[in-house]
Amino acid sequence: MLFQMIMQVKDWLRRKEEGQGLVEYALIILLVSIVVIVVLVLLGDEITAVFQSIINVFKAYPAP
Repeated sequence: MLFQMIMQVKDWLRRKEEGQGLVEYALIILLVSIVVIVVLVLLGDEITAVFQSIINVFKAYPAP
């Protein structure tokens, strides 16, 4: 009986640690997403100019 209770507590603690790991990964993904959004907002005009120049190159050389 005591052994069974100890094993149940051990399993409960293991599940708690796994949940904590998932929360940590979610926070890392959230932080990376925020950084990417900020970079895209700050460099939006430059990124648009690069893609526009690529589009212009493709328009200059149409497909056969």
